[in-house]
Amino acid sequence: MPDDTDDLGRLNTNDGWDVPPVTPVTPVDEAGSAVSPKGDGDARATDDGPVRDQADYDDGQAWDRARGKRKAEQQEGEEDGKGYDELRQVQQRVYNNFYASVDASGAAFGFGATSAPGLVPGIVAPEAVDEALRYYVRPEPCFKEALSRLECDSLVVLTGQDDTGRGAGAFALLRRIAGDGVPLRSLSPANALADLAATAAIEPGHAYVIRDYVGETNIAAVQAYEIGRLSEELQRKGAFLVITTDDTSLRRLALKDHCVPWHTPDAVQLFQYCRERLPNVEIDPETEKELLESVAEKRRPADVVAAAVALSQSPLTALETLRDSDSKCVQEWFQGRPGADDLLPVAALAFLEGVPERTFEKATALLFAHMRNWELHGETPVTEQEPVTPLPPRGGSFEQSRARWKERAVGLVEVRSHSWPGQGDSRGERCLVFTSPRIRDLVICELHSLYGYELWYPLRQWLGDLSRLPDLDARTEVARGTAMLARYGPAEVEEYLLRNWAEGITSQRVTAALTLQFMCEAEQLAPLALNIVLRWADNNGPGRAVTAAMALTGRLGSLYRLDSLNLLWFLTGRGERIAFAARRSLVLLLQTAEQEPDRALLTLGYARTCVESAERRSKDRLDALRMVVQLLEAERLEGPGAVPAALLRQVPDSARHLGALWTAVLLSNFRRRAVQALCRTLVHLRDDPTATDDVRRLGEAMRAGMGASQWSALSHALSTALRSPDFAIPGTHELARVLVGSLHGRSRPDPARRPSPPFTQAVSSSVQGGRSK
Repeated sequence: MPDDTDDLGRLNTNDGWDVPPVTPVTPVDEAGSAVSPKGDGDARATDDGPVRDQADYDDGQAWDRARGKRKAEQQEGEEDGKGYDELRQVQQRVYNNFYASVDASGAAFGFGATSAPGLVPGIVAPEAVDEALRYYVRPEPCFKEALSRLECDSLVVLTGQDDTGRGAGAFALLRRIAGDGVPLRSLSPANALADLAATAAIEPGHAYVIRDYVGETNIAAVQAYEIGRLSEELQRKGAFLVITTDDTSLRRLALKDHCVPWHTPDAVQLFQYCRERLPNVEIDPETEKELLESVAEKRRPADVVAAAVALSQSPLTALETLRDSDSKCVQEWFQGRPGADDLLPVAALAFLEGVPERTFEKATALLFAHMRNWELHGETPVTEQEPVTPLPPRGGSFEQSRARWKERAVGLVEVRSHSWPGQGDSRGERCLVFTSPRIRDLVICELHSLYGYELWYPLRQWLGDLSRLPDLDARTEVARGTAMLARYGPAEVEEYLLRNWAEGITSQRVTAALTLQFMCEAEQLAPLALNIVLRWADNNGPGRAVTAAMALTGRLGSLYRLDSLNLLWFLTGRGERIAFAARRSLVLLLQTAEQEPDRALLTLGYARTCVESAERRSKDRLDALRMVVQLLEAERLEGPGAVPAALLRQVPDSARHLGALWTAVLLSNFRRRAVQALCRTLVHLRDDPTATDDVRRLGEAMRAGMGASQWSALSHALSTALRSPDFAIPGTHELARVLVGSLHGRSRPDPARRPSPPFTQAVSSSVQGGRSK
């Protein structure tokens, strides 16, 4: 087998996994200043060609700068397009994992995943509140104090650590003070509190909650005076607002007079309360004593409830739940103070779980190289128990590194065979995975809590290198691991990783966007992810604005729907590069909403409102029409077909919005593209026997916005387009006649007849909208 490394240990595989050689220490002089290497004099270029007249020179420079700027913008647009292609690949996998009969055990986060009650802005269903309060016990005295503040000011802020039951406490307070029949609405954490009192967002007699409030992009906007006005407005309208947040002082500057520190209820009391409401199970005194002792050590109410539910099945199940063998296994492994040769591979696996073993080994070699560079610069090694083993010389013996996993992380890691998309079962590859899904998160938690700068500095440098790799699967796992790290060090993740990635190359921006999407799996991190996106979009440079637009295409855009639409539509009015990204994100939002009728209708209705509210012949209307035609041209993520065709089949109410949008673009300079999109939609509906009614509803919606002359132009354009070989397919003409009949207000003609004359009518000279484009 040929050797794929040189004497410096640099991997020469041209796949992006170049491990840097150990760099020498920079030489310094006696005063401690860095000594520059000797050179051959001034290396600046001096061959400027013949001397030209200054005016000609200035004009030439301006022309070169303009040409260079256009070329740079074109390259940036192409790179952004590659980034969106990668996002589409990731989201297509998520879509298939959660909406098709595919094993999703190793899937990312799905757009249809269940969210915690109140996390998604909108009306909170009474059934969701009932479920959240099913085993609720009021913690005292904080519940009584919060209720008193709410009665007095109509506003209270529950502060405290995560997983203390703040969300359920908010529901319990609002139920207690407002009653069961009062509508309960969750507000977006991006709402400006100072503006709520001045808008129509607060309705009389309603109850409101803001989950995991993280502050606002403009901290100065939240002043105590404005919060007082909000409290007065709530009292005037007989409404109530409960906010949950953490203990960060920055959030409490203007809200400190309304804050109540929140605590968990007594664990044993909660456990007994749950047992009274669950099926009774006979249990011996010794086992009961052990259960109560274990319950008393639990901090999270969710863990106590889980143990009580497990007890309703069997005492043994309850004990296993309370013992938490995964957590115990991880803690015992770290208590053994593993050496660097064991610690670094496990740390690498926390950010690259499930990738092919060969990919993981290259990444681990890269991490060891970063660690050696760090140690050679005079810093303390990560551990002193076992020195880092240097690369063996050629001809020497090699360590059996793969066999080492049998003793390196016993009980934590196992080897599996897995087939990736595009591979057959015969091409399955070995990969390393943790023995339980929770272990990955627990390992990252221990790494963050036990080790400091001497480990995390080279780790962050290593993650930065991984974010530049062309390997999308590896970067997806890096994003997933970084999102888990954000649970324990959100400020570090944002400052040292995400902020740099967001203005880096395309692969880094995609990695940052995926990290923000994955952060939404933890409900306390979802508002933080939204807050980061809002800051990046607020005059922080085009790179971060594009990354913000990318981040809103996935789980983040699904959770905060209206906020995402508002921000993306705003970005379509920015520079061309940012506007391009925002339009692509809006299209991707609609593509991922196919199985979520409410979100699809919201997206279509939002686009329709923006078009109808824009002034005619204005730039806003032109931008809106350009956006709409891209929505109508969108292709499905899960397979061939047009998104409008899928929505017409699965979301009947979409016909009225799609009809209005098609009418708008048909009466504009985008008429030709609109006709092409309409024909493609008919082609994809032709094989569906139930599509006739859907097409008729679409035609009726279009008829409501068209006059006779405009219909004449559409009829001619449709007739011409259907002669194309791409659309001249059996069944398409029949659906087109149904559409035409709807526009005429007639019933469907006899399919046995030849195509009717409307497809040959001439274009009227009075048609609005100008020349087709």
